[in-house]
Amino acid sequence: MDTPSSLAAQLYLLSYDSRKERVVTRMVFPYLLRAAALTDLLLSGRIADDKGKVRVVTQDRLADPVLDGLLRQIAESRPRSWQHWISRDHHATARAVRDELETERWIRVELNRPFLIFSRSFVRVRDTRVVKRLAAQVAFALTGPLSRVSERDAALVALAAAGEVRTVLPRAKRREYKQRITQLTERGGPTSPALRKVIRQLHVASVAASSGAGG
Repeated sequence: MDTPSSLAAQLYLLSYDSRKERVVTRMVFPYLLRAAALTDLLLSGRIADDKGKVRVVTQDRLADPVLDGLLRQIAESRPRSWQHWISRDHHATARAVRDELETERWIRVELNRPFLIFSRSFVRVRDTRVVKRLAAQVAFALTGPLSRVSERDAALVALAAAGEVRTVLPRAKRREYKQRITQLTERGGPTSPALRKVIRQLHVASVAASSGAGG
């Protein structure tokens, strides 16, 4: 059985909660997908790290609208940090990844109470065997011989850990495999550490806002 090729699409599907029968998205989710898209560009040789900033190596297209749009955006900008590109337009990237998955029939987007002003959409995976296959890739990366873990699977696990994807890497599992996750993160480039910094800043801002509201 095939799986989507992009890391962003894979992480989207890995966020599927089998008990709730829908994809679970949290505050950090759009940032995770944005970091995944950057990682895809990095692994394909389109971009590189240049002293903490993102540098375009080649503008050759990937035939992926999400990745090609991001690459064009980076090429048209002055050099910026990884954190900047993870934070910028993250919601637009999340919507684009969802729309692409829906178009390719990996997921089904259902509108709950569509005739009310405050309707919500739920995302269901059409074939949950795809999720199980991706979860098996994560499990192998955590427990199999490190030399047999591909660069992409190393990045997939590093991103899932940094983005706190609880459906596949709950906190207890992140603690259990902390050393292996660190090894995989070292192979995944600068995006996962940058994502951790962005999420840390979000948590700090959230706590500060809550404290301010309570005062």
